[in-house]
Amino acid sequence: MARQRRKNYDASIQLTPMIDVMTVLLAVFMVTTPMMTTGIDLNLPRAGASAMTGSDHAIQISVDKNGKYYLSEMELSRDEIVKRAVAMRGENPALTIMISGDASADYGAVMSMMGKLKDSGFQKVGLRTQPE
Repeated sequence: MARQRRKNYDASIQLTPMIDVMTVLLAVFMVTTPMMTTGIDLNLPRAGASAMTGSDHAIQISVDKNGKYYLSEMELSRDEIVKRAVAMRGENPALTIMISGDASADYGAVMSMMGKLKDSGFQKVGLRTQPE
């Protein structure tokens, strides 16, 4: 009769490759996260102790100091932004819109955008500010 030899297997977990992968992932996320901010550079007005910043799931509309309208970083006309917002609302009925108006922007341009959105049926339209 032949005897079977038992082989000793090393069942320990090697942590070095896992730590290497996690370090690389951490570095990638630390580098790419600041680049993921959307919108244009605005000087937001200061109002109160708590700022209204908006949620991550809101449509971000910006009005710069020259009265130009932006959807994220794309410059569009006011009517084109409203059309796109209505199309997005078809996919998500609880959509929120945040308008970021530059502190030196024309008040009429910001309120014109807000009025058009309200006329299109949007109930949740907010204005972003900075804390004082």
